[in-house]
Formats: sequence, structure tokens, C-alpha cells
Amino acid sequence: MITDFDLSAEAPALSDGISTVQRRSAALEELIHRDPGRFRVLTGDRPTGRLHLGHYFGTLHNRVRLQDLGVEMLVIIADYQVLTDRDVADHLTEHVEDLVLDYLAVGVDPERATIFTHSAIPALNQLLLPFLSLITVAELSRNPTVKEEIAQSQQSSVSGLMFTYPAHQAADILFCKANLVPVGQDQLPHLEVTRTIARRFNSRYGNGVPVFPEPDALLSAAPLLLGTDGAKMSKSRGNAIALAASADQTAKLIRGAKTDAHRHITYEPTTRPEVSSLVLLASLCLDHDPHQVAEDIGGRGSSALKETVTEAVNTYLAPIRDRRALYAQDRDHIRKVLRDGNERAAAIAQTTLDEVRATMNSLY
Repeated sequence: MITDFDLSAEAPALSDGISTVQRRSAALEELIHRDPGRFRVLTGDRPTGRLHLGHYFGTLHNRVRLQDLGVEMLVIIADYQVLTDRDVADHLTEHVEDLVLDYLAVGVDPERATIFTHSAIPALNQLLLPFLSLITVAELSRNPTVKEEIAQSQQSSVSGLMFTYPAHQAADILFCKANLVPVGQDQLPHLEVTRTIARRFNSRYGNGVPVFPEPDALLSAAPLLLGTDGAKMSKSRGNAIALAASADQTAKLIRGAKTDAHRHITYEPTTRPEVSSLVLLASLCLDHDPHQVAEDIGGRGSSALKETVTEAVNTYLAPIRDRRALYAQDRDHIRKVLRDGNERAAAIAQTTLDEVRATMNSLY
């Protein structure tokens, strides 16, 4: 039982080991329940397509949980960052509005959460310039997440936007002085860049008074759901069940999901990843232990497994889909959610930029 916790204490760096970061994250979880008003969270998505079950159980469910606990939530639709790994941003307006629909459908409340777009907040993006002066080319090139994204992009050359992505993400986080960022372990290097930039800005310009917090990582305990082809679930691979998919589309995707040759169903993620991912998906929707779900199916094989998953997913998503269809009838409301969120985010960003300029003695 944690009896006291100092939010201002320096958060562990990646070099301190993942177990130390996990302990810090667990302590933060307890403090969130005790005093949610101490936290401001920045999270978001790139508008590259409709969100799917991997997003829901990976991040969306947790956002609603934190919002309902009373944590201040800012959700960025990172439309500029779509351009990091593609030449054009096709159907961008449609994708942005689809994201808002998905957010509203799962329970993100625009009265309690600020939903905004990257490109609509000039003061946020202006922070990128001083932030780039605080990070070296070598530090950017060593970032493992950037290296992986560059490799996956399969482009012959790397844009400056892709290369500076961690610094831009730092601006996303620090413009609102977020002190908590929900992340998976693979995103910790990005957050470490943000913390480095905040620390260096405070040291160089702060005169002993920190301007930016060094945000903490709230590690996600989200389960790993594979796509229907057994690979990582992804919008671009066509292997994901979108939140907006119909019941029939969902059933078709699950029927075609990859399993294995063993008839008896077990939950063994290491040795039977595809079968276990389906079992896990059913267990999440049913709120049952995955081992029990597998035991209930037993020797009835993959056909029975897929029937169980299909029924569980469609039952779970039915109210989300109903809300989404209802919101989709009023596109004016979707645009109003964005206008209101952009207005609130722009005011926060301008206040921060004014403070940054004053701290840097660049108010003329």
C-alpha cells in the first residue's frame, strides 16, 4: 500500500530499467484514484483510417476510464503527422471526422475532454522550432521508434517531418503541460525525448523556475491482439475489425481469421499466438478469464472458437455501433465538437507560447 507519493519527484528514465518505470506507473495509478485532478493527460491518434478493436482495448477504453475518474483529458487528432510516412493525406477530412465519431461512440465526452486537430493550433506547432534546438541529430537518429517507422514506411528517402517526429510529439505533449501520457513500452523512447526537451528548456531558460513538467509514462496494460492474418493488427493491412464494421462484416473477418491445426482450443499466447489472440478477444468482450473461455470451447475446434468470438464481439460492439450511427447522422455536431476543442486547445497553446517567448526574452 502506497501511503505517500511525490508527483514532483523525478520520473525514472529508460536507462533505469523497465521494472522501475512499471513501479512508478503503478504508483501513479493509485494516485490517480486518490486525486485525479492533479493530472492532465495528452493522448491521440493519426487520422489514417477508422479505429479498430486493437485501438479500443489498447487505448480508447483506458481514455474513457481516466476521463470518468476525473482526469483532465486532451485528445489530439494528429493530422500533420499523417504526412510523416506518406506523400499525400488522402481523404483526410473524412478520416478526421471518422475519428471523432469513434471517440464519441466509445464514450469520450467532449464536455470533459478536449478533442482537437494538430493543424488547427498554430501556437502548438510554433513550439517545434525552439524544441529542435534542444535535441541533437544524433539523439533523433538513435530513437528506436523512429528507426522502426522509417523501416516500415518503405520509402526511398526520409522526410524531415519523419525524422523530427519525436520533437513534434514533444510539442504536442508540452504545449498543454501534460504531466501524464498513457503509452505502451514501445513508445517510451518518444516520451524520453519529450522529457529531455522539457528538462533542457527548463535548465537553459527557466532561471530556476521550471516552465514545463517532465511528463510521466502511464504504462498500458493493454493486451496484444493480433490481426485476423496473425500479424500485428493494422488499419493498412486489412486485418482489423473496425469499430464501425457491421455485424456481418465482423463475422466474415473472424471466419477468415488464421488459427492452427490443433483441434483442442487452449490459451497459450507463446506457442499458439493466433488461436490465443482470438480467445483473448472473446474474453475481453465477455469479461471472462481467457483460460476459462478456452476450456469452455475445448475440443470443439476453431469453428466453435470463431462462433464464440463473433457472438462476443458483436454483442459487445452493438451499443457502440448504435451510438456511432446516431452521431453520424449529424455531421454538424461532429464539426462543432472539433471547433470547440480547437478553440480550447488554441487558447492553451497561445498561453504556453507567450510564456515560452517571455522566458526566452523574445517578446518584441
